Amino acid sequence: MAILVSRGLTKRFGGLVAISQLDLDVGEKAIHSIIGPNGAGKTTFFNCVTGFYRSEEGSLEFNGVSLEGLSPDRITTMGIARTYQNIRLFANMTAIENILVGMHPHLTASWLGAILRTPGTVHEERMAHQQARELLQFVGLRGKGDLLARNLPYGEQRRLEIARSLAARPTLLLLDEPTAGMNPHETIEMMAFIQRLRNELGVTIILIEHQMRVVMGISDLVTVLDYGTKISEGTPRDVQNDARVIEAYLGRRGAVAH
Repeated sequence: MAILVSRGLTKRFGGLVAISQLDLDVGEKAIHSIIGPNGAGKTTFFNCVTGFYRSEEGSLEFNGVSLEGLSPDRITTMGIARTYQNIRLFANMTAIENILVGMHPHLTASWLGAILRTPGTVHEERMAHQQARELLQFVGLRGKGDLLARNLPYGEQRRLEIARSLAARPTLLLLDEPTAGMNPHETIEMMAFIQRLRNELGVTIILIEHQMRVVMGISDLVTVLDYGTKISEGTPRDVQNDARVIEAYLGRRGAVAH
């Protein structure tokens, strides 16, 4: 059963077609990777899903509800969260404060309640901090809640960004190159962690990733984009052996040599 459905999605920037007539079905609780050379339209697709861009043609539906025209914050409350290729943490805030920011769409206390310290507000804050600590433990950052985000090692910053995304209670999580800049050991740990997100939390994951060992190791389905057009889709093994994919990555000469 598809949780996210794209039909004929097209996004243009002036004369540049970043995404062209994209049909895509993301299965519930799947790890679905989107790959392709630089400039293929992968992050543009993420920006369309999360409401940062509006498409010129086609449709996007999440759990049967159209995402067309919805604001990013509304889409977040529906159950879609994301991370970014370049880490976007609040560097001078603590780890636990970063997670609390991610919880904001679901907090109900008013500014007046915060000033007067009403029982409802105090209870909500207490529960939010408890949930934040649980998320820190889940992502392997137990005991580091009071550290500034900028003082965490790179790999832990990646995990904190994912924890902040999970704080929004998503059913669909978009991960934009989560292993970028990681060493081989960190990459293996992140692969196992992404599988935990799906297996233990039941979160559906769409993954943009350049490391093929990651894509081939954890994906249920892989979609390949080239110049905004879908050129291949299937299991990791199917895609890996597709001549069109090899040509897109290596060029025509390289594909022939391959």
